[in-house]
Amino acid sequence: MITHLTSPEGKEDLKGIGGVSATTAGVILRALVNLEAGGGDTFFGEPELDPADLVRVVDGKGVITLFELGARAARPVLFSTFLMWVLADLFQTLPEIGDQDEPVLVLLFDEAHVLFSDASKAFLDQVEQTVELIRSKGVGVFFCTHLPTDIPNPVLSQLGARIQHALRAFTPDDQKALSKTVRTYPRTGVYDLEQALTSLDTGEAIVTVLSEQGAPTPVAWTRLRPPRSLMDAIGADAIRSRALSSSLASKYARTIDRESAYELLAAKVVAASPEPEAAPVPGRTATRAEEDSAAERIMTNPAVRGFLRSAAAAAGREITRSLFGARRR
Repeated sequence: MITHLTSPEGKEDLKGIGGVSATTAGVILRALVNLEAGGGDTFFGEPELDPADLVRVVDGKGVITLFELGARAARPVLFSTFLMWVLADLFQTLPEIGDQDEPVLVLLFDEAHVLFSDASKAFLDQVEQTVELIRSKGVGVFFCTHLPTDIPNPVLSQLGARIQHALRAFTPDDQKALSKTVRTYPRTGVYDLEQALTSLDTGEAIVTVLSEQGAPTPVAWTRLRPPRSLMDAIGADAIRSRALSSSLASKYARTIDRESAYELLAAKVVAASPEPEAAPVPGRTATRAEEDSAAERIMTNPAVRGFLRSAAAAAGREITRSLFGARRR
């Protein structure tokens, strides 16, 4: 789509949404290639996630939803983009309910340090603002990571509940991280926190929460009740089986392949192409019609088609939404 808009044939389509230079188009196209290489063509495909499914109730009970991101969790940009989309969509769709005894939804982000790896200031500002405001929508957010220092200070300051398991300080860097962690907790005259955090046994944690007045409570050395579940990975086959047996399988199991920007533009090229001329004579310069025919053959090549289709199907829709705004389907 970007290539078409920057071509002579696409200039008319470009009117009204601002010009895009060839240099800018090249940057966008390289970004799309990187996005596809990182799995973005399928991750941001359709059907898109309906955040209403996260707050569904079955027989009067809430439902725990697990997202298995797999290798994509190691791609910070992809992971953080998904996180912010979920939070922003929930903020837009959930009603304002104020301070409730129980949240409507609790989100737990495991390996949260991945979110903030090489994060831009704009992203950090957005996370801080969203975490601060979404509480009035009845949504609680938990970031699960190894060290509090993995989370930027502006975001950390918005988190009221803290549960810290044992820390080990084997290296100078570990000792420095431990000292920083201690400074993030309320002052207490009961424990030597540096010693306490390195002495915690399995199932123990240092805990502080917000009081009813909204102030952090003194830290407490706490023994946690063991979870009544299997603390182990259940394996790929079991995950696949559970996913297929889910009530949402019929909604999300099948990928929707809508007509992409590439397909619309290719059809336009075919419709505008003149009748093919006779075979070219050696030594004769190719006519415009022959050049168009060669371009058409390239565009309909299965390899080219496959690449452009996967990139355009995912990215074209999102770019169009960002330009024009979009009503939800």
